[in-house]
Amino acid sequence: MSSPGIDGDPKPPCLPRNGLVKLPGQPNGLGAASITKACEKCILAQVCKAWRRVLYQPKFWAGLTPVLHAKELYNVLPGGEKEFVNLQGFAARGFEGFCLVGVSDLDICEFIDNYALSKKGVKAMSLKRSTITDAGLEVMLEQMQGVVRLELSGCNDFTEAGLWSSLSARITSLSVSDCINVADDAIAAISQLLPNLAELSLQAYHVTDTALAYFTARQGHSTHTLRLLSCWEITNHGVVNVVHSLPNLTSLSLSGCSKVTDDGVELVAENLRKLRSLDLSWCPRITDMALEYVACDLHRLEELVLDRCVRITDTGLSYLSTMSSLRSLYLRWCCQVQDFGLKHLLAMRSLRLLSLAGCPLLTTTGLSGLVQLQELEELELTNCPGATPELFKYFSQHLPRCLVIE
Repeated sequence: MSSPGIDGDPKPPCLPRNGLVKLPGQPNGLGAASITKACEKCILAQVCKAWRRVLYQPKFWAGLTPVLHAKELYNVLPGGEKEFVNLQGFAARGFEGFCLVGVSDLDICEFIDNYALSKKGVKAMSLKRSTITDAGLEVMLEQMQGVVRLELSGCNDFTEAGLWSSLSARITSLSVSDCINVADDAIAAISQLLPNLAELSLQAYHVTDTALAYFTARQGHSTHTLRLLSCWEITNHGVVNVVHSLPNLTSLSLSGCSKVTDDGVELVAENLRKLRSLDLSWCPRITDMALEYVACDLHRLEELVLDRCVRITDTGLSYLSTMSSLRSLYLRWCCQVQDFGLKHLLAMRSLRLLSLAGCPLLTTTGLSGLVQLQELEELELTNCPGATPELFKYFSQHLPRCLVIE
């Protein structure tokens, strides 16, 4: 987003979802056009007013989030002064969420004052690598009454006190990552102030097991998704607190929680029977035993992520082969998985997505057997030594409906 578009708003940094759009003929006599690619809508909206009126309909931009960098929020006038850019084009497209990068408290206030829909129409706000302070966070959430989804990433100037003073009960989704002042007291604020929280994503190196006991019965009923990403201090004791406080979880990530062991996974499997998605990637202490617990108790599980679980072997895959609901299985860089383990997966007719990227021991012969999974829709073999050009040609003939990622 480096140059202004029509009506003075910056060019959209995002692309609409695919879908055929029929455009009227241009005033210059050129014929009508049909477009399907998302990027074309961004470009063709600047051809003429007639095309812009068609392409600026909110339905073509639903679900997309514009990304605005601080330097793109202002135009420099001839005298060297700055004025805030015209966001009328964004308002016309009815965006419900924005991502602001590198902004300050003042930039956020200017955004609120200059974007017509900021007070009620914006439902999601993401701030990345920004210098927002406690005061700025409080003003933003007080003024933008429509915000129910909030993301803070790489924002190191606000403190836990700012969360206590600004968080509103209307927030249902919160993501906090790489914010150095976030520790246990932040979880206390979240648990006390967000009774309707449905989704929490937390990447914080200093959060301990104690914090996970702060969740109340209110979150126990409302929270269905919890992502604890690279929370290095979390141990099995923290997992105990999670399963007791949040019994209705359907999605759980312990990715990068390197102190969690098989015993922690056993607690998850025995107590969170509603889980449909479980991410154990980058948990180096997880072994085949954990997969036995998963296979025995999590009968509703549809997605399992085991990337970089370096102690998983073919035995673990034999346990997973009994899971009739599993649709997505990620085994990236599981360095002990061999051809014999793949044979167990051939019985999993429910699988739609399988990732074996970076598995060094798989051979061309072993991989070729995957053609038996005729319902497979996506197969990832990036950095897999056994994935040869001949194998990809073989897959194209025998798995014609499957996207094979080389």
